[in-house]
Amino acid sequence: MFTIQSNYQLKEETEALIIGLFNESKPLKGVIKEIDDALDGAIRDLMRDGDIKKGYKEISSVHTFHKIGAKRLYFVGLGKREKLTFMKARDAFGALVKQVNRARLEQMTVLFDTFMVEELSVYDLARALGEACSLASYQLIDYKQKENRPDAMLRHVSVFFNNEEVALKEGLEVGYTFGEGTNFTRSLVNRPGNLLTPTDLAAEAVELAKQYGMEYEVLEKEDMERLGMGGILAVNQGSDQPPKMIVLKYRGKEKWEDVLSFVGKGITFDAGGISLKPAKGMEEMKSDMGGAASVLGAMKIIGELKPDVNVLAVIPSTENLINGSALKPGDVITALSGKTIEVKNTDAEGRLILADGVAYAKQLGADYIVDIATLTGAVMVALGDVATGAITNNETFFETFLEAAVDAGEYVWRLPAFEPYYDLLKTSDMADLNNSPGRLAGSITAGLFIGAHIENTPWIHLDIAGTAYGSKASDLGPKGATGAMVRTLAILAEQFKK
Repeated sequence: MFTIQSNYQLKEETEALIIGLFNESKPLKGVIKEIDDALDGAIRDLMRDGDIKKGYKEISSVHTFHKIGAKRLYFVGLGKREKLTFMKARDAFGALVKQVNRARLEQMTVLFDTFMVEELSVYDLARALGEACSLASYQLIDYKQKENRPDAMLRHVSVFFNNEEVALKEGLEVGYTFGEGTNFTRSLVNRPGNLLTPTDLAAEAVELAKQYGMEYEVLEKEDMERLGMGGILAVNQGSDQPPKMIVLKYRGKEKWEDVLSFVGKGITFDAGGISLKPAKGMEEMKSDMGGAASVLGAMKIIGELKPDVNVLAVIPSTENLINGSALKPGDVITALSGKTIEVKNTDAEGRLILADGVAYAKQLGADYIVDIATLTGAVMVALGDVATGAITNNETFFETFLEAAVDAGEYVWRLPAFEPYYDLLKTSDMADLNNSPGRLAGSITAGLFIGAHIENTPWIHLDIAGTAYGSKASDLGPKGATGAMVRTLAILAEQFKK
């Protein structure tokens, strides 16, 4: 995908030459002046007339009419130099890559030093470019009849820079790897429910494990019955598709200790069960396995980067549908943890399968647990589609996680976990826990319900209901699955030193 070169020459042939422009980029100098001279002052004139813009994410394209080796110039507006961050650089590169792809170009050349600022290291700026080249090139896989002409997509990027080649190379490669892992997640989440059953999801996980030499295990229904996984079995009662409890183990250390575990909700379609969802928008409930997909995307990145850490992935997977055997409101079930649960709402099913998932992760040796799920509509009301909601029982673990989220450029907001919120879970007259105590603090009580099966294990809950699926396109991809928290989980694993 990438080649690194130094000493750019005007005769260098390329479909597109990429140049960064800041608001402060007033006098033409260096390579830009050489290009302007070769174009008889056209760059200066276009800037003066406002046809080449410097505003953040404004992309200006100029044809060179074969006066230099580049067929086109793309100027990327970056705004004020002091305001360029990793996230803003990544989005600007994303806007550029989308435009290059719309022009059906397969190759571009980036003058990297025109994007450099003191606040960003070479590695981070390169990682932003690498991520954007992958993320912004992602295309939604549909099932329409296709024209014979294939889509032209960006396939090669030449980066010219005269300094710190090692940091540049590493940043580009890591960024691109993060992007590809995220795109893997997007493709899983976007897949229709009839083409991604729990059995299909398990097959994807096993294939990934084999690709990277990870250990794997897939528990079948009879295994769950033997172990007493009452949560996932209860939810599965309404479906003809068998449930799966999927386990991947990445061993980065000689001993299986200090194990970081990711537990992802794998509801491959959620109709709500007897507590049936409204028909409008139900087709998007194919995305209710977004947590599971994010875990698999992170494991793909981990498999590529091979950090020195032990990572355990656990994915409880089933459909939540309705038939004559379906779980009923008022039913009492027993989770793997031994706790009894009164089911007040069958559409509060994610927490039921995750209760078994986190308990099984503990049985398999998890020392730290992050569960991730498209869990509640309440978190969307609170945080919209901007930030992922989080709950934790361990300050130190959460601080480590939050550093990873900042590094990944993903927004996270911590929700409170005060004792009175726990008390709401104990409002059942029939069982230890109530799975749906009401609308008040709905995203908090949902997360704490999962935490009730954790006991003292350091734990973080992530509710990605608002961030896992976008209703409109962004600079980094089309509408649909976003791959939320994939990069954060991967960076957490990479930086996890215990």
